[in-house]
Amino acid sequence: MVADVLKKLYLTNLGVPVNEITELPSSGSNRRYFRLIGEKTLIGVSGTSKEENAAFIYMSSHFRAQNLPVPEVYHVSDDGLYYLQEDLGDVLLFDAIAKGRQSSVFDDDERELLRKTIRLLPQIQFKGAEGMDFSFCYPQAEFNERSILWDLNYFKYCFLKSTGMDFQENCLEDDFQRLAKVLLDKPSSTFLYRDFQSRNVMVKDGNPWFIDFQGGRKGPIYYDIASFLWQAKARFPDDLRTELVNEYIDALSAYTVVDREQFFDKLRHFILFRTLQVLGAYGFRGYFEKKPHFIQSIPYAIENLKVLLRDEFKEYPYLCGVLKELCGLKQFSDDMQKRMLEVKVMSFAYKKGLPNDPSGNGGGFVFDCRAINNPGKYERYNHFIGLDEPVVEFLEKDGEITQFLENVYTMVDTTVKRYLDRGFTNLMVCFGCTGGRHRSVYSAQHLAEHLHKKFGVKIHLTHREQNIDQTFDAII
Repeated sequence: MVADVLKKLYLTNLGVPVNEITELPSSGSNRRYFRLIGEKTLIGVSGTSKEENAAFIYMSSHFRAQNLPVPEVYHVSDDGLYYLQEDLGDVLLFDAIAKGRQSSVFDDDERELLRKTIRLLPQIQFKGAEGMDFSFCYPQAEFNERSILWDLNYFKYCFLKSTGMDFQENCLEDDFQRLAKVLLDKPSSTFLYRDFQSRNVMVKDGNPWFIDFQGGRKGPIYYDIASFLWQAKARFPDDLRTELVNEYIDALSAYTVVDREQFFDKLRHFILFRTLQVLGAYGFRGYFEKKPHFIQSIPYAIENLKVLLRDEFKEYPYLCGVLKELCGLKQFSDDMQKRMLEVKVMSFAYKKGLPNDPSGNGGGFVFDCRAINNPGKYERYNHFIGLDEPVVEFLEKDGEITQFLENVYTMVDTTVKRYLDRGFTNLMVCFGCTGGRHRSVYSAQHLAEHLHKKFGVKIHLTHREQNIDQTFDAII
């Protein structure tokens, strides 16, 4: 039905039919996106709210008039529920920095993309606000006390209460009121993107473009920088966050005078607020709407909150006490430890060189299996590998490999436990033999299965010379 409406809208406005239409992966909202391929490739959008659609369409037109990088809207249906917009491709910033997010080591290309993005933010906040009719904003024209308390109570009812924690609501509400006053201590005339994060930035020809800004409104600049750099699963290391905040302040200085110390002090309160807001959204989407993606993101937001609370917010003593208790709940601490650590296990042939460590940590354990009795000496095993039963029987018959792996387990188990305790994110364990076919494959497979069963951590197993990859997801 939706596809048919978009096909008709395309035909009516372009005068030619669509050759192909494909629905794109959905996001957290109820909006649906389709790629329409024909004489011109466009993105078709179906939104259930006319007001939300109208907000995006107006903002897109306004921002383009200000020479900001946003998609152009070409055609809108009469009922306002469907429209066709510019196709910016398929690369989200979120995906373009995936390697850095997974390893917490961002390479030069990823860092440059992030710098480009953060330097553009003041443009949409200041230039975007020039001449804007904020009455088009949906559902609120301005970031105000009511919207702040809505979000804080969203956190209270959709997340905090779901944990089963006991707390005094009147004391919590008192601190919510204090937080709202701090966030609103000065009037703002700038545009607040509100959901400025790497999933809402696309990369086209190496440059960032803004999308999904329909929830924006008038509001303070700090909110967006907190939203972007403290996004739950972004996993930006502290040095990169500091670098990007400074990049932002440098770009911001073209529009207003900035006191860096005051900026960082005020930013902390917005990071706290944004983190609570995100937890409320995760609680609703995950616990009530049963969407696993949001439940899986909760431990990352909890970890951000834990780090933030290392320095007291003296303005909100009761709230901070509740949040510290929340961070200490076993259900979140155990989940976070398992989600943070990924163990890469690999088999390889020495004659083809030692494996590279993609995490940037320089490698880990390398165990030499060549002293173990070699099935490769016998022709009848040549067409088998260390996963096949004949080779397994050969290796286990004399017990050499069993004793070898018991010693390996002792060493690696101790390291995995310490890595979990210290919050490390990557460990690499490699097994080498002559051809990377029998002994190393057997050893790597058994270690991967052993670690996954014992610790429940994520394991990425690679048998390099056999071109076999297997992932064991974290057990939560």
